[in-house]
Amino acid sequence: MRHPSMSFVKQNTDIFITRSFTILLVCCMAIKLSLCFSNLPSSFKALNIQGHFSFDKNEFAARDFGNQFHFLPSAVLHPKKVSDIAATIKHVWQMGPGSGLTVAARGHGHSLQGQAQAPQGVVINMESLGGQEMMVHGGKFPYVDVPAGELWINILHECLKYGLAPKSWTDYLHLTVGGTLSNAGISGQAFRHGPQISNVHQLEVVTGKGEVVVCSEEKNADLFHGVLGGLGQFGIITRARISLEPAPKMVKWIRVLYSDFSTFARDQEHLISAENTFDYIEGLVLVNKTGLVNNWRSSFNPEDPEQANQFVSDGRTLFCLELTKNFNPAEAANIDKEIESLLSQLSYIPSTLFVSEVSYVEFLDRVRAAEIKLRSKGLWDLPHPWLNLLVPKSKIHRFAEGVFGNILTDTNNGPVLVYPVNKSKWDNRTSFVTPEEDIFYLVAFLPHAVPLSTENNGLQYLLNVNKRILDFCEVAHLGVKQYLPYYTTQDEWRAHYGPRWEVFVQRKSAYDPLAILAPGQRIFQKSMSVL
Repeated sequence: MRHPSMSFVKQNTDIFITRSFTILLVCCMAIKLSLCFSNLPSSFKALNIQGHFSFDKNEFAARDFGNQFHFLPSAVLHPKKVSDIAATIKHVWQMGPGSGLTVAARGHGHSLQGQAQAPQGVVINMESLGGQEMMVHGGKFPYVDVPAGELWINILHECLKYGLAPKSWTDYLHLTVGGTLSNAGISGQAFRHGPQISNVHQLEVVTGKGEVVVCSEEKNADLFHGVLGGLGQFGIITRARISLEPAPKMVKWIRVLYSDFSTFARDQEHLISAENTFDYIEGLVLVNKTGLVNNWRSSFNPEDPEQANQFVSDGRTLFCLELTKNFNPAEAANIDKEIESLLSQLSYIPSTLFVSEVSYVEFLDRVRAAEIKLRSKGLWDLPHPWLNLLVPKSKIHRFAEGVFGNILTDTNNGPVLVYPVNKSKWDNRTSFVTPEEDIFYLVAFLPHAVPLSTENNGLQYLLNVNKRILDFCEVAHLGVKQYLPYYTTQDEWRAHYGPRWEVFVQRKSAYDPLAILAPGQRIFQKSMSVL
C-alpha cells in the first residue's frame, strides 16, 4: 500500500511539472517574439518596395484623436504604391501565426480608442498614398476614383473643379476615405443618401493574405460588402470609386430651438420622410448650456447678441434643429419662399429662428475653423471619450427621458447630436450593423476631457457617464447599437453583431485567417504557435 505522503508528494510534483511546463511555454513564446521583433528591421528592409519603413520616432502612430490609448508599433510603413502594402502584409502572412505580428492601417489618426494602432506590430501610414492622382468622371452617373489615404476635403475641392461633389459626408472632412468607409461615414445627408458606404461603386483592397483585389457589387461582391463598414477586419482599402452629384454653390444654414423632445423628434421624422425637404438635417441637445462658442461646432455663431441668447439653455434642456438648403445664385429669388414653406410645417419656438448664408464649401468644412481656434489654445489634442449610438425610433423617447437632463447634466464641454435616418438608405449586405427598425437615430456624445480635472469635465467622470448611458440602455432593453463600436471581449462583439456574427467570422476566415489586420479593434486575436 502506498503511503499517503507519497500521494501528496506525487500530486505536488505533478503540479510543479505542469506549472514549470507552462512557464517554459510562455518563455519560449516570449523568446520567439523577442527574436522576431529584433529581426524586424532586417526582415522588412529586404522587401522590394517603393516607399520606406521607419523603426524609430514613430510616436505619432501610437496616438489618435481619442488620446486614451498609446501603443507603439515596431515599424511604420510609408507606402508609395499599393504594391508596398501588399508586399508588407504578404511578408507578415508568410511569417505565420507564430510571429505574433499584426498590421494596422492609419489614416488621419481620428480613431477614438486605439483602433488604428498595432502594438509592437506594423502601422501603415495611408496618407503616404495621398499623392496618387484623383480621377473625376462626368456623365449621367458621375464618380471619382481616389486613393484611400486622401482626405475628403481634398476630394471636395478636386470634384468642385468639375461642378460635382460626393453625396454623403461626415461632419468633419479632414478624414481619409479608407477610414470612413471602414466604419460608415454619417452626417446630416444620410437620411437622403445613406452613409458614405452606400455611395461607393468599387474598391481596391489588400486582404490579410497580401492579395490585391478589385471588388464591387458585380465582382468579388462578398469582399466588397464585407469591407464596407468592416472595421478593417477583412482588408485594407487602397482605392475607392465614389458616387458624385452636381454641387451647389451656396447654402442657407438654419437653426431653431425646441423645449419639448417629442415635438423636436416628430418634426425631424417628418422632414426625413417628406419628398420635398431640406438637404441636411441634424439635431443637437443643449443641457445647462452657457453658449455655443466653446465646442467644435461653434462656427455657427450668431453675431447678434440678441440672437445668440436664444441658443443658451441656462439650466434647461433644449433641442436645436440644424437644417440647410442648397442653392445656386440663379435660384436665390425662390429659395427663401421654399424655406418659409418648409419651416411653416414645423413647431419650433418662433423667436429662435436664425438663418445665415454661406458657401457650400464653408458649410461642409465648418468644423475646420473651430479646430484651428482650439489648436491655437491647446484644446484640440485632449482626450475625447466619445460615445456614438444608434437608437431605434420606437425607443428614442425612452432614451431621451432616461439620458437627456438626467444622466447628462451639461453639454458645455462638447456637443450632443441626435437625428434620425432612414434604414432604407443603408445596404444590409455590408458589415455595418443597425437597429432593426425602418427609422433609427444617431445619438453622439462628443465631449473633450480637461486634464487633471476632478469636476464634470475630467476623463474619468466622462467615461463614467458613458458607462451609465450604456448600462441604462442595456437595463431598459432599448436595442441600441454602437457606431464606431468599442468592446473588450469577443462575447460583446458577438452580441453586437447578433445573427450576423457567423457571416462576420466566415469573412474573417476567408480574407484574414491569421487575424493579422486591425488588431486595435480587439475583435480577433492573432493565434500564436510556440514551436
